[in-house]
Amino acid sequence: MSTTSARTPPAAPRRATITDVAREAGTGKTSISRYLNGEISALSPDLRARIEAAIARLDYQPNQMARGLKRGRNRLIGMLVADLANPYSVEVLQGVEAACHALGLMPLICHAANEVEMERRFLQLLTTYRVEGVIVNALGVREETLRPVGGGGIPAVLVDRRVEGLVADMVGLDNGAAAELGTRHLLEQGFEQIWFVVQPFEQVSSRQLRVQAFERTMHAHGGAAGRSRGHTLVLNLAEAADVERSLAELDRALAAVCGGARDTLAGSGRPGAEGTGTGTGTPARVALFAANAPVALCLALHLKARYGAHWQTRVALLSIDDPDWAELAGITTIRQPTCEIGYRAVQFLHERIEGAQTGARDCLLAGELIVRASTSR
Repeated sequence: MSTTSARTPPAAPRRATITDVAREAGTGKTSISRYLNGEISALSPDLRARIEAAIARLDYQPNQMARGLKRGRNRLIGMLVADLANPYSVEVLQGVEAACHALGLMPLICHAANEVEMERRFLQLLTTYRVEGVIVNALGVREETLRPVGGGGIPAVLVDRRVEGLVADMVGLDNGAAAELGTRHLLEQGFEQIWFVVQPFEQVSSRQLRVQAFERTMHAHGGAAGRSRGHTLVLNLAEAADVERSLAELDRALAAVCGGARDTLAGSGRPGAEGTGTGTGTPARVALFAANAPVALCLALHLKARYGAHWQTRVALLSIDDPDWAELAGITTIRQPTCEIGYRAVQFLHERIEGAQTGARDCLLAGELIVRASTSR
């Protein structure tokens, strides 16, 4: 019979304290605090050398949280993110992290997973951590939810979208200009039928601006040319049944415009094709304009499953956002300056933390049209 004897795990070594460092360096705790706070001009070269040597010998690691609370500053900032599955959010975070590193800040990332209740709970939690500021890229957060941070003495900067009733700095894409840029590109390429496909936009300002710019541009072009027609289709990616209904509606529309045969070419035309959209006996040239990368991916997968590997000969696709797969598939995109958006948001927040008292600022950055085969003539 084997027996197992209980063994007590070794105790973790005691961490050195500021008192230990002072004793080792032969000075007082005040001098150590000055050294740690960067007030080295108040210390003699000899004393600085002794303190450095003592910290190295004892492997002293200062408790930054305790030091921050004592000074009323902890260098923590919170970032509330709606959806980390969206490549846009990940790329913005890269800019946030770079700016935090440059400015000596520590980001505390909260992922709400597109849940409004999670957004509310995380914002409450961030206030208990006494963060010095908050960056908000959220889905359904409302002004009353943000009031404890935006209006309660904790600075807030919004990314990508506004919150009605909240006066705060905002950094993001110039959404109206981006949607107009993409729409004009499709019109210039000769597409007569354009569908703007967007997630529910009633509560999201950036989506509203994109829809408005698309419809405004299509109306202006239709008034001048009388041929191009635009449509807006809502694709609720959070509800599978809604996605199925919207895609079925899109399929019916494509069949009516391009003809029922699965091998009909959107741009080539052939006499006698069914459901022609131009009134000339040839199928209309059709394009889908996706409001963001998740919508574009959903559309691309559906079109490939329905029409096969050469689906882009039937319908064109353009997307706001430029995910890696877009280049592989030859999809025209409008690339957002995502890293710069994140970086500028932290800069704005840092300025507020340091006491900037200017009025609320908007930093709207331009998108870049990346033309690929999907929208070529």
